[in-house]
Amino acid sequence: MMRTYPLQASRLFNTPLLVHPGKAEIICRAVGRRVLGAQFEIRAPQAGVLGEPIRDDTNYDWFTGEETSSLESVRRVGNVAVLEIEGTLVAKGKWTGAYSGMTSYEGINAQVSDLRADAGVSAVVLEVDSFGGEVAGVFDCADQIAALAAEKPVIAILTDHACSAGFLLASAARSIIVPRTGMVGSIGVISMHVDMSRALDEAGLTVTILAAGKNKADGSPYAPLPDATAEKFRTEMEALRDLFAEAVGRYRGDRLPKAKALATEAETYVGQAAVDAGLADAVANPTEAFRAFVTEMAG
Repeated sequence: MMRTYPLQASRLFNTPLLVHPGKAEIICRAVGRRVLGAQFEIRAPQAGVLGEPIRDDTNYDWFTGEETSSLESVRRVGNVAVLEIEGTLVAKGKWTGAYSGMTSYEGINAQVSDLRADAGVSAVVLEVDSFGGEVAGVFDCADQIAALAAEKPVIAILTDHACSAGFLLASAARSIIVPRTGMVGSIGVISMHVDMSRALDEAGLTVTILAAGKNKADGSPYAPLPDATAEKFRTEMEALRDLFAEAVGRYRGDRLPKAKALATEAETYVGQAAVDAGLADAVANPTEAFRAFVTEMAG
């Protein structure tokens, strides 16, 4: 029997995620069978969901063009610190931007705290390249970045994407710089329910769910998802989307107020279209934007 990974499954399926739908599909296709231990099919909520390009360069410094150690915490150029927000965003893990391809809110918070206290750092660049991740911890993390931005100049330079939770964190900076091909947005929430009942039938297994409280087993992967339960989950996710849009509106003010953020309906925008829609502030080459910011802060 194929080995399964219940911890990974619990963080990926049957839980709300602030992640671009293309990223969710890529993860499902890449590791879904291994995690679930069974064949599965993906039923997209809408047609035309596109995946993300896969890249393995989490140890590449886009601003200097040099290889960097994955164990390095915060890089500095003069009085400007660079805080990496890359890959899949997770609540905890003690790591930040390592070869694991994940960044933890816990690690970002620790670095932000250090940067606020460090008199030798007068400005910060958020190097953002993420399609999003977990809901747990993201709103507090964004508030921590906003607090840093209230004390020191903080800009987000994308290399190349800031979607969903990645965009929420980037929006807490004073400004967002996007490359010509960079993607931002996806101000929404997604959840993927797994119905394993057919796989259990084929395996000759019967799971009996014993629960105290009529809603205790809502969303169980061992049975089809009832319409009423699905609607309840959609309502909860809509509340999270409202919270997402409220936070973005608070950080970006008149550039992207809450109502305008909600009106995007989780759409994504590329390059100049992101600036025109109020989700970014300028289009520029990441390396050139970084050098210009370092020069400005040095002056």
